[in-house]
Amino acid sequence: MFLKKLALAGAMTLLSTTAYAACDIGARVSIVGNEFPAIQTIGSNAQECSGGEVSTNLTADHQKINVAGMSGNPAEYTSAIIANSSIVALMNEDVIRPLDDLVAKHGQGLKKNQLITINGKVMAVAFMANAQHLVYRADILEKAGVEAPKTYEDMLAAAKKIKDMGLMDNPVGGAYKAGWNLAQEFNNMFLGYGGSHFEEGSAKPTVNSEAGVKALEMMKALSEYMNPDFLTHDSNATNAEYRAGNVALMNMWGSRAATLTTADGVPQEVIDGFAIAGPMTVGGGSTPASTLWWDGWTVAKNVSDAEAEATFVALTHAIRPDMLNEETSPLAVWLIDGYEPTDKAVGVFAAAQASTTPYPMLPYMGLMHTALGAELSDFMQGKESAEQALADVEAAYTAAAKEKGFL
Repeated sequence: MFLKKLALAGAMTLLSTTAYAACDIGARVSIVGNEFPAIQTIGSNAQECSGGEVSTNLTADHQKINVAGMSGNPAEYTSAIIANSSIVALMNEDVIRPLDDLVAKHGQGLKKNQLITINGKVMAVAFMANAQHLVYRADILEKAGVEAPKTYEDMLAAAKKIKDMGLMDNPVGGAYKAGWNLAQEFNNMFLGYGGSHFEEGSAKPTVNSEAGVKALEMMKALSEYMNPDFLTHDSNATNAEYRAGNVALMNMWGSRAATLTTADGVPQEVIDGFAIAGPMTVGGGSTPASTLWWDGWTVAKNVSDAEAEATFVALTHAIRPDMLNEETSPLAVWLIDGYEPTDKAVGVFAAAQASTTPYPMLPYMGLMHTALGAELSDFMQGKESAEQALADVEAAYTAAAKEKGFL
């Protein structure tokens, strides 16, 4: 509910009249984060500041290096750009600082729903909402005589027809790369089937369930219509397949939609056929098989007060209202005053309006996500049953959770 309100309020709010001071920082700023266009924009905006060096390391491997890079004293990175999943690891390791004092001093232009408050303290500033939803080729679906799918069962039927008609060999795309991506696709499908990762109020795992088995079976059925190398395809590779004209249907991040057909060399028929819809349901359920997200930034604990202040000032400058223009507005569903939704935002808005479940912000969810990413590929390759794969997930998770003291 919080994220739904966050997404909608952030997009519907009117332009703020709050003035933003010039960006003069006077100390080192070093940012680590993901590499998609919206975050690249935040990084380049922060680098507009003067009086100190602002460096960025934006990479798909950000979650593998941000904790280590903020654990030293002084920390290598003064900020990590995170989402509602990845902030938990930083808090578990106590490497980010509360921002209340900096908000009071420099955050007058920030909206209340941008301030991510955990246990009564502001721990991050959100700047965009995100979700995975349907992206498709309207021209291919028209040739196949099918409507845009509203369910994953519809997607399977459409894929079969497209393949049977010889329109495409592998019409379904998916970010099913073994590891984080594969785990996230399971999370989406599992929640769509009504699954719950843990017993209520407990860290005890409950993924080895009917919902878990059904989720894996649906993922396996979809993979039959994917590129045979699907277990190596992250979002970048999946988008490349779409751009090349090889994919007609895929579940993709809203933050990727604006730039999906703007790369050099995309065939005109792919550009003309590009279409977006909301997230799909599965198994007769009404909850979308997706998750709602926010992205935001943090400030490292193990840096000087001067570097912390410089980081806050630079990143507040990076998300000021006048950063919005014809080029930047389509890149995300911005939680920034003055943002007006573009046609590329329709999938994320549909996800919010359909009461899509926010990604669980639980201290042990990261351990579950890691276990899922490590253990599900054997099932996807036909090497073991769904039940065995999920038993392996629970065993790996339980060992990690006991080591961390959650169980």
